[in-house]
Amino acid sequence: MLKTLDRYILRKYSTTYLFTALIFSLVSIAVDLSEKVEKFIVNKLSLGEVLSTYYIHFLPFINGLLWPIYALISVIFFTSRMAYNSEIISMFNAGMSFWRLARPYLIGASVFAAGHLAGNHFFIPNANKHRLDFEHQYIWTTNEKGRSNDIHMFLRPGEKIYISFYRKADSTMVDVRLERYEGQQLTSLLKARSAQWQEVAGSWRLRHYEIRQIDSLGEQLISGMGKELDTVLNVHPSDFVEYVDQKDMMTTPELIRYIDKLKVRGAGNARKYEVEKHRRTADPFTILILSLIGVAVASRKVRGGLGLHLAIGIGIGAVYIFLSRFSTTFAMNQSLSPLLGVWIPNLVFTAVSLWLASKAQQ
Repeated sequence: MLKTLDRYILRKYSTTYLFTALIFSLVSIAVDLSEKVEKFIVNKLSLGEVLSTYYIHFLPFINGLLWPIYALISVIFFTSRMAYNSEIISMFNAGMSFWRLARPYLIGASVFAAGHLAGNHFFIPNANKHRLDFEHQYIWTTNEKGRSNDIHMFLRPGEKIYISFYRKADSTMVDVRLERYEGQQLTSLLKARSAQWQEVAGSWRLRHYEIRQIDSLGEQLISGMGKELDTVLNVHPSDFVEYVDQKDMMTTPELIRYIDKLKVRGAGNARKYEVEKHRRTADPFTILILSLIGVAVASRKVRGGLGLHLAIGIGIGAVYIFLSRFSTTFAMNQSLSPLLGVWIPNLVFTAVSLWLASKAQQ
């Protein structure tokens, strides 16, 4: 059962949190608009198109990044004012413990963390699909880093393909070699001068090909020099295109399937997607940790009041962001596992929050 005090603090928490989100959202839009306004003008985009196609999807993205920081700032802001007005001193004088005071903060933080968790895994990636499609079309038209030369990949266990060159203009693979194995034994070898994607049929058209079937009885050669053959391969033109921010456009189920696909194909860039998968779960827990730090710091009435508390909060937020980027870099470089690299900042700041809580005014 929520007491009157719980409802009072929860109301302050939620209103301050949402007000902080509104202010930061407006500032973020203003900064982003100043960077991209020339592109909007050059592409003759109307205000309605920019707002309805881009900025409505930009807001979930920028708020998803900043939600934990909102928690720290909002908790420090209204708790510091309560401490300045001697409200918290009155609560402690009445025999209330610090953890009883922290209960509504943790309840409010849990609600926002749950929303952030759902957003990270499902809603924000869906918004990012629209935002990034818009950016790739009008803003960052060269933000693509797909593979085109000397491509080796496993299509499935026992099936490997080599492509000398992939031409994106007409979706054509040049100098293709497809090998099939049973255990360590090569059973089939397909070579083709080129293979062009057929969109309607969903197949590849091989030109100037030859197929060798190998078994215990010998080898059979099927020559298709000067001929064409339509066949289905477990590869798609989208496999040769990768955007820098492609991981941001995938919901977590899509991300997991994509990671499994990269591992099967022996790709070496699956690690950044694993880091992203774990980050989406770790970030919401930061709201709980920073809320506890905020109430522990701001509940004490000190000379300097709100200004000092905000300075401490901003310093803590900066250290958290630095540690988060530092550990993520190590996880990307295989110095740490993706799971540990993403969760180290939370583990460190959980210890910090518990230590600050133990030293908080009682």
